[in-house]
Amino acid sequence: MFELVTRRQNWGEDRVWFHDREGHLASIPTSWTDVAVLDPFVVVAAGRSMFRVTDLLELARRMRSRKGDQHVKEKML
Repeated sequence: MFELVTRRQNWGEDRVWFHDREGHLASIPTSWTDVAVLDPFVVVAAGRSMFRVTDLLELARRMRSRKGDQHVKEKML
């Protein structure tokens, strides 16, 4: 356990700063700590997914088979 020195944006991400065991100032992404606010989806899902993998795969298959998708793919090639 380390004592939080500060929290700020560095290198394009939210980071927490602390002194390591040798007393050097160090930082890690806030998301790696319990300082970060919990993601609402993670809280609501409570380890569960809103969809089954088999249902999502079936949905993707049906969407790929639609005629409009073929037309877009042909233009991209």
